[in-house]
Amino acid sequence: VHQSKLDFFCKLGYGKQDICKVLENLGQEALEDDVLKELIRMGSKPQALESQAQPSPLKLVARGSCSTLQGLKLLEEDESDTSDHLRPIVIDGSNVAMSHGNKEVFSCWGIQLAVDWFRERGHTYIKVFVPLWRKEPPRQDSPVADQHILEELEKQSILVYTPSRKVKGKRVVCYDDRYIVKVAYEKDGVIVSNDHYRDLQNENPEWKWFIEQRLLMYSFVSNRFMPPDDPLGRHGPTLNNFLSKKPVLPEPKWQPCPYGKKCTYGNKCKFYHPERPYQAQLSVADELRAKIRVPLSLGKEEEKHNRLP
Repeated sequence: VHQSKLDFFCKLGYGKQDICKVLENLGQEALEDDVLKELIRMGSKPQALESQAQPSPLKLVARGSCSTLQGLKLLEEDESDTSDHLRPIVIDGSNVAMSHGNKEVFSCWGIQLAVDWFRERGHTYIKVFVPLWRKEPPRQDSPVADQHILEELEKQSILVYTPSRKVKGKRVVCYDDRYIVKVAYEKDGVIVSNDHYRDLQNENPEWKWFIEQRLLMYSFVSNRFMPPDDPLGRHGPTLNNFLSKKPVLPEPKWQPCPYGKKCTYGNKCKFYHPERPYQAQLSVADELRAKIRVPLSLGKEEEKHNRLP
């Protein structure tokens, strides 16, 4: 009996010494309620309550430093979040290079400008597709400028060559546009090109919608890569929302009423009235009543103050 009571109160968290003292005083035949009352009267507490009562020692960390592991984990999560909310970028290398070279020279510097622009915005997934025959020495009918940039981008795993080969002296080239659209569609990214890919739109209805909604056109202004601020038109999303997976909706802008204070539409007016606080669409009669009530209420308060001794 003694051992069973000892085990029971030990499970509750009380110390063995306190339990043995109470059992010696009350006897082994004492009821559990009596033992519990005696333990409480003695002031002994369970170990779980004692640990909660004692505050945990605080660790001082230097201001502005992230010396703890939790701080490092939070920083890593923040960095991953900034790159995760941006869409993957798939660049039509031939289109960009020829646009920068005024459709006369395959300018590899134009591809570098486009890649740098997206890197500065924080995009981590950037792929450029170029036909493999552009790796060959340039000819008079197809000049190439700054060809070493292609090698550098290939080492960085950004540039991808689409396959091509020669059969009986003739070059057989795979359709690189299909690679571009397919990768962008699978990655749910953005296509950077001035080409509309009409043949691929007719080929696949899903690609048609994707090309219409995810095609980012651009311009080169004095060696500066410049996409439009409204990629889908005046009433479409902004460039930041277009390139992000989680677009931020703009706050609604109210258009001021052309009639101003002379407006007679009252609460039915759809325009903004700055003279109405908190956009309260009141009728003209309600506004006049509100203006009359304010001075009357002020006058009554003054009379009450004057009557007081």
